[in-house]
Formats: sequence, C-alpha cells, structure tokens
Amino acid sequence: MKHIYITTTLPYVNAEPHIGFALEAVHADILARYHILKGDAVFFNTGTDEHGIKIYRKAKERGVSPQKYVDEYAEKFRSLQKTLNLWDGINFVRTTDKHHKNAAQEFWKLCDKNGDIYKKNYKIKYCVGCELEKTDSDLNEKGCCPLHPDQELETIDEENYFFRFSKYQKQLLEFYGKNPQFVIPNFRFNEIKKFIERGLENFSISRRKEKMPWGVPVPGDEEQVMYVWFDALVNYISAIGWPDDLKKFNTWWPVIQFAGKDNIRQQAAMWTAMLFSAGLSPSKQIVIHGFITVGGQKMSKSLGNVIDPVAIVNEYGTDALRYYLARHIHSFEDSDFTMEKFKEAYNANLANGLGNLVSRIMKLAEDNLKNPIESPAPAPFPKEYTDAIESYEFNRAMDFIWSRVQKLDERITTEEPFKLVKKNPMAGKKIIFELAVELYWIGRMLFPFMPEANIKIKETIKENKMPQPLFIRK
Repeated sequence: MKHIYITTTLPYVNAEPHIGFALEAVHADILARYHILKGDAVFFNTGTDEHGIKIYRKAKERGVSPQKYVDEYAEKFRSLQKTLNLWDGINFVRTTDKHHKNAAQEFWKLCDKNGDIYKKNYKIKYCVGCELEKTDSDLNEKGCCPLHPDQELETIDEENYFFRFSKYQKQLLEFYGKNPQFVIPNFRFNEIKKFIERGLENFSISRRKEKMPWGVPVPGDEEQVMYVWFDALVNYISAIGWPDDLKKFNTWWPVIQFAGKDNIRQQAAMWTAMLFSAGLSPSKQIVIHGFITVGGQKMSKSLGNVIDPVAIVNEYGTDALRYYLARHIHSFEDSDFTMEKFKEAYNANLANGLGNLVSRIMKLAEDNLKNPIESPAPAPFPKEYTDAIESYEFNRAMDFIWSRVQKLDERITTEEPFKLVKKNPMAGKKIIFELAVELYWIGRMLFPFMPEANIKIKETIKENKMPQPLFIRK
C-alpha cells in the first residue's frame, strides 16, 4: 500500500473564503480521492494561516483580539470542508495550534544551529498584501506590487533576523536539475529556475514584537516574533507529527503541495531551502494553478466581483461547482469565470447531459430488467483517465469521462433499445444491461470529481430504479 501525503496552502484568515481557494482545495481533494479509489493510504491536509500584520490590523479594525478574530474566520474555512464535500478524513491545521507553534520554534532552532539565521539592521519596501519584501524589479511601472496595486507599499526599517537563502542557490539548482518533475507545470518550473539563477538575497524571518505582536515568539528573543511565511510553511511537517512523532512523520513525508502561482517562490524556493537548512528532505512535488479571473478582471473586493463558492453551492449543489472547477477551469493557466458561463455548462453538461443520461438508462432498466445489476468486478481504469489525473490535468480527465457520456447517449439514439426490447426482448435487454454497466463505470470514474453523483449513480443501479433528477435545469 502506498502512502500519499497531499496538502493545500494555508489561506490567510483576513477575508471570506473565495473561489480561488475553493479551486485549490477541490484540486487537492480530487487527487486524494483518486488515491483512495486506488486503495492507497492518504493523508490530506489543509487549514488556516493565522499570524501576520494583515490579521493583526484586521482584528484591530474590528476591535477584537487577534485570537478571537482568527477563531471566527478559521471556522469559516473549516466549514468549506462540508461546502465543497472534501474527503471526511481531511486534517485541518491552524498555525495558532500549540503543536504547530512548538514545531515552528524547533524548526527555527535547527536552522539557527546550522548557522543559517543571523540578525541585522535593514530597510526594505514591503507589501502587506503578499507579506513579502519587494525589490524594484518586483514592482510595476507605477512602483506598486502587481498583485496588490491598490495597497501602498510600506517601508520597514528595523533590526530583524535573516535566513541565509543565498547559501542554497547552488543546492537548489542542482536539486531542480535532478528532479525535473518537482514543479508542475514545466513553464512554472522554468520561472522559479530563472529566479534562482538571477541570484538570491537573504530574507527577513522576524519582526519586532512592539510593531507586530501577533506571531510565534522567536526562541531566545522575547522582542521578536517570526515572520509569517517562516512560521506557516512549517505546517507541512507539523501536520504529520514533526518533531514529536517521527514515526508518523517518516510514514507520510514527503508531500505533494498544491499552490497558486503567486505562491511559487515561497513554496518551491524558500521552503525547499528551509528544509535543506533543517536537514530534512524536500517536498515530493509542487503543483501550481493559475488565477480565476471574473469577466477578464482579477477578483477584488473593491471591484465587487469576488465569487462566493458557498452561494453557488447553495443554489446549484456541491457537485456542480466541483464539476466546473475540474473541467472548465484550466489546471495550470488563468481561467475566466462568470455565472453565465457556469449556468450554461451546468444546464448543457449536467442537467441535460449526465443527469438526463442516468434517467434514460435507469428508466429502461427499471421497466425491462427484473433483477438489480450487481456491481461489476473491479477492473483497471482506462489509461487516458489515469494518465490525466496523475499528471494533474483534471480537465482532460473530465473531458474523457464526458466523451464516455456522449458515446453512451449516442448508443441509445443509434440502437434504440426502447424499441428493440419490444421486438426482440433478449437483444434489447442485453443492450440495456450493457448501458447500465457502462453507467456504473462512469459513476466510478466520477468519484474523485463528483462524489455525490458517484453515490447516487451506484445506488440507483443497485436498486434498479429510476432516480430523482441528479441535476435540476436552472
């Protein structure tokens, strides 16, 4: 039995969950469910990133303590597990958990012991939105962060601790060369290689407590707290028991990480160098997805175009959202989302497509087959399906499933079993039986993508009864 460890990034709890993180969570869940379907042991991790200046300021605006603020928002992200129908065995880590904070401090001590942490005075431009320092080459022509152009850059001028990132330039490039599938897709891997090749600068990993009191205390220095990224990234190992339960850690590590394109530097370079420093092996793979735009524009609260996944699920159901994110949002590129496109795909491919097909076949089975159809013996999945999922091209896997849906529909139209069964009952029933068996396999392939549809299709075949419509036309 293989042991597969999969994680999302941890979203900041400074805003409501939006469809961008829903995409990442669903993609990770698809891979987790696929491995469960194959019989692998799976550890699936998500959670919330709860430290940093953004969160401290948001709590201050609300007039509540940072802990009360993050407790409230963490529950909103935790509720996404039900909203998105994520696997019920999922682990949820919070960076304010006692075990995680202890792990972050132990990780710091290891890096410090290995000579990779030092203190110095410095002055930088800083984007609070990214929680990252910015050089002039990182900024747009107006001198703003391209990801947060509406936020004014701040200047940090203080004494903090730094991590010797530059020390690991050669080791990172050598590791990348030996592991050509470390970052998926390849064009994102090329981006991070070029970033490393340009030369690395050591980065700040702490803040003065008097200016930013909401963070994990730096070991041995009560005046400093950890910089948010240095703290949060440790969740990938603290979630599986490090450093207290090394047996559990060694069972699951290394991890497959899902992350957005704005996270590639932190995930593929900073985190990997930190692991090198701590004497731990790197992650197994990092899968980078693009952004979801809305009508061609980046989602923004100021523009009022943020898509709420909860509202979509409340109206259309969980499977409908999971279907759209898996099939109509590109696995790696930026993709546009509008409710008009969503509704069109829902009606065409779910209500009129899959849902109508299930009703047609099971009506024929209910009327003409006396006995329920037993589940076929397990058989290998089609290579086109498995290859697509294992290369994280979830939209290609869904296209393959829908090609099977279309072929089944075409067979009913061409062979007309509803007529044949009256003229030649044996031949007609044989076709109906074959249609139901093929529907079973379609339902089984849908398990990673649309788990509710998977259950309903299996149940209706087992009962040999036409179900209520899977998807109501909107």
